[in-house]
Amino acid sequence: MSAIPVIVVFDVGKTNKKIFLFDEDYKIVFERSARFIETYDEDGDPCENLESLRLSVFDSLREILKRKEFEIKAINFSTYGASFVYIDAYGKPLAPLYNYLKAYPKELEAGFYETYGGQETVSAATASPVLGSLNSGMQFYRIKKEKPELYQQIRYALHLPQYLSYLVSGVEYSDLTSIGCHTLLWDFKRNDYHDWVKKEGLDQKLAPVVSADQVFPSEFPGNQYQVGIGLHDSSAALIPYLINFHEPFVLISTGTWCITMNPFNDSVLKPAELAQDCLCYLQYKGKPVKASRIFAGYEHEQQVKRIAAHFKQNIGRYRHMKYEANITDQLLKGMKERKELEVPLSKESAFSTRDLSSFPTDTVAYHQFILDLALQQRASSSLVMDAKKVRRIFVDGGFSKNTIYMNMLALLFPDVEVFAASMAQATAIGTALAVHQCWNRKPIPNDLIELKYYTTHTNHEL
Repeated sequence: MSAIPVIVVFDVGKTNKKIFLFDEDYKIVFERSARFIETYDEDGDPCENLESLRLSVFDSLREILKRKEFEIKAINFSTYGASFVYIDAYGKPLAPLYNYLKAYPKELEAGFYETYGGQETVSAATASPVLGSLNSGMQFYRIKKEKPELYQQIRYALHLPQYLSYLVSGVEYSDLTSIGCHTLLWDFKRNDYHDWVKKEGLDQKLAPVVSADQVFPSEFPGNQYQVGIGLHDSSAALIPYLINFHEPFVLISTGTWCITMNPFNDSVLKPAELAQDCLCYLQYKGKPVKASRIFAGYEHEQQVKRIAAHFKQNIGRYRHMKYEANITDQLLKGMKERKELEVPLSKESAFSTRDLSSFPTDTVAYHQFILDLALQQRASSSLVMDAKKVRRIFVDGGFSKNTIYMNMLALLFPDVEVFAASMAQATAIGTALAVHQCWNRKPIPNDLIELKYYTTHTNHEL
């Protein structure tokens, strides 16, 4: 029996590190998941264990190469964003992979914006809210100012997907989906690095930019596969939808962050939108994607623990809890009377301040939490939706499997078709699709995405 032609995709999330092998029909023929124990940077802040990640890439490849049933045609990578690996002239990392949640020095931040025209001006040009370490450009700026000796040794600052690609290809490049992801580096109007990047000389330590479908030969001797340059995970997750659907839609990609992406909204970001955490991504073809986001997956994790502890229940119970419309009707009635339905967008949902002892059961408490979360999602998504055009919302990721969340979202968007999008690993498939032409002899399948339509009715006007 001849070996199956496959692409290997490394999908590196903040928590789970996954590897997938897809055949030419984009079916998963091998998968594995791992978690690494975090390490600490020089300030004692938790960060990714870069060495474990590096070894894991090599160990996984060696294992797959031994399997004679597969013929590796290509490899590509997707990872979370806002993370730089600083390498020297020999490709060795010079610093920890700093956590994007690491606190940013207030004085340094204030001095930066004072020098370069103020927060509003820089944010508007770079389509990046002011996010401290979540702006990877600010991480790099901090190293230059606080660690000049380290800065001098840096040959290149590579975003994490491009570092992993470099490990296998041996070539250093930058990719627009990483650069164009709330980094503060890219001037969206001029389609080039922002002036501040050039004035600081950071552009000299950023590798040349190539397109997302570019591939390079592997450095592994005797292996003829092609290596992609890697993608930012949120941009990768959008690719299957861009290929399959051409009428205006938004995608809510759910995970730790719930990110609403509208590739059909090219309006300039307003200061008020930037202040509410809106931003623009660059999708894999280099076009802007207007996006908003909330930290809803993280909040779900925290609040479910709180509910379970209060009601003395197992956390796993909430993964498959059924939607109860009568409970939702009662909650909506109460919220309408208290004028809680038109809530302004906030960093956390209203549930974080609710008294759990006011709920008769954990089922009611969980329904209230998801309703609060869905209201927060509506406020966030509405910022970028352009309601006149958008007629469909696709939800993928963890929340797409939560029937309570999906029913409530359909309830809150009565004029839009709401679908749970089921696809085996959207981010990983998008990462494979980006380099389809270099490894796959077959046309792209048109049934990659399974859709489940949600419609719901209520007597309450929303």
